[in-house]
Amino acid sequence: MKLTGQTVVLIGGSSGIGLETARAARAEGADVVLVGRSAERLAAAAADVGATRTATFDAADPDGLHRFFDDLPDPIDHVLTTAGGAYYAPLADLDFAEARRNVDEHLWAQLHLAKAAAPRIRPSGTILYVGGTGARRPAPGLILAAAMTAALPAMAAGLAIELAPVRVNVIAAGFVDTPLSARLLGDDLDERRDQLRRTLPIGRVVGPEDVAALAVHLMTNTALTGATYDVDGGQQFVRA
Repeated sequence: MKLTGQTVVLIGGSSGIGLETARAARAEGADVVLVGRSAERLAAAAADVGATRTATFDAADPDGLHRFFDDLPDPIDHVLTTAGGAYYAPLADLDFAEARRNVDEHLWAQLHLAKAAAPRIRPSGTILYVGGTGARRPAPGLILAAAMTAALPAMAAGLAIELAPVRVNVIAAGFVDTPLSARLLGDDLDERRDQLRRTLPIGRVVGPEDVAALAVHLMTNTALTGATYDVDGGQQFVRA
């Protein structure tokens, strides 16, 4: 088991991609620490995967991030964060207060995470950011999402140089069939799934286990740093 004796911290680890990555890491022998905003969901997730520790706070809070990493009793090996949602609005309707909060989540919070986590990560460990691919194609309402999509890989590449030998990578996901997707799409979820099955080159919908498999690979392959890895089933190449 490739992660035996290692500790993986999952920020946003109570559901979806974070929880599935916790399962995959545990299957490879890792101890896992789950972080989220809901104590109830964290408790259920921790029982599910056998987590060694949980912490409840908002990952966009710099003070909470620094306290969490400062209080960890031992060094860790890998951190994956799925924190931060997308904000879609055309310029005419842009709520600048909401936009500022989104930038805080996608840019400043990620820098705070790197600064807080790096001193606690063993050499050749990883910081993994989960971003997206959807906003790479210009479209109405995507101006802020596109900017954040472009910023994260550039930031990670710079951090990979500054934080070496700690490695920093980005997972860029397309549509992933998670509880969050279900909440966002509501009654349109099944229609979206059917559309993706018809149009994606892989002929199926990407699930959280696909992202988790890539995350574990990036943790264990110590030659990989400063890069962005797509897991979208070819979604960016088709009108899906």
